[in-house]
Amino acid sequence: MRALEAAREVCEGYLPGLLDKLGGHSLEELERPGSPAIGLFRAHGGPSLVIPKTYSGLGAGPLDAVAVTRALAAVSPSLAVATTMHHFSVATLFSLADSLQSGGVEWALLEGIVEQNLLVASGFAEGRPGRGILTPTMQARPDAKGYRINGSKKPCSLSGSMDLLTASVALPNEDGTSDMAVLLVPRQAEGLTVHPFWSSWALAGAESDEVRLTDVLVDEQQVMRTQLGSNRELDELQTVGFIWFEVLISASYLGIASGLAERVISSGRGSVTERAELVTRLETASLLLEGAARMITDGETDNAALAKSLLARYGAQDAIADTVRRAVELLGGMAFIGGGDIPYLAAASHGLSFHPPSRSSFSEPLIEHVTGKPLRLA
Repeated sequence: MRALEAAREVCEGYLPGLLDKLGGHSLEELERPGSPAIGLFRAHGGPSLVIPKTYSGLGAGPLDAVAVTRALAAVSPSLAVATTMHHFSVATLFSLADSLQSGGVEWALLEGIVEQNLLVASGFAEGRPGRGILTPTMQARPDAKGYRINGSKKPCSLSGSMDLLTASVALPNEDGTSDMAVLLVPRQAEGLTVHPFWSSWALAGAESDEVRLTDVLVDEQQVMRTQLGSNRELDELQTVGFIWFEVLISASYLGIASGLAERVISSGRGSVTERAELVTRLETASLLLEGAARMITDGETDNAALAKSLLARYGAQDAIADTVRRAVELLGGMAFIGGGDIPYLAAASHGLSFHPPSRSSFSEPLIEHVTGKPLRLA
């Protein structure tokens, strides 16, 4: 397919040879625990992908990052999902480094990620029913040397390969209130442990196990303080990171659907009209995500842009689901019940609906937003 081939060309331009190396393994090998995919991604310089050239990175902008993610997901869904967590974490870091909030540590950290090919996992709130997306997963208590951190993140992609963990935390104030902050915790920190959690065979290669922090010591240089606006909207740092996340995680599942659609087109299954409808629905999702990516490129990363990115995500989510359903139907029952790639890709494609915020939790904030209020995800 033309669009998927174009995405592969973009990926080859930034990460030469990676797709060929991944293609040397079966989907089953790439998607199981202990998959070689993340190691190959690291070996080909993937951690530097979205880091600007100012910080010695490869400088892929949002639009190219969508293309690379789509291409990787078509061959290894777990890799695309896992590395999305890295990309949006470092996007938050370079946004901070460029802001007035920067303490100067971020610049050195970004260059360290590039020079040492470090992978950054995300410990932000996700996957807990009834828990707000801004509810920190970690708790802090003051210590003479900084803070002691306790809590866990499950699931946490890249848990086995990460070099750094970013995590949301509640910092206590003297008046009994707390402020939200983002932590940077080295993998080797005393008290940081990884425990089995992910039991599904779908996306098992993403290393989405539990990361537990027990009395982990962090100092002030490892703490990036954030705050909510007067109307409980996200601050600039959180907003930029969240927009990146929504765009790239959606692109991951776009790539999975693209892999299925490509199989339909190459096999000639269905009528010309059916195949055309399939591609039309798929590329609707692509255009929505590309539009959101261009929004980031143009510097449109405020509260209103966050709302637009979420609308693009849910529109893409519906188009992806339609594409997968139609593709599986056209490929036929024997292709599905025979096992292998088709049922796996179909199952893995449903993951987008589980990433935050859920559609139901977004409904009330959306209606408030379209009537003129800031978008509140707190």
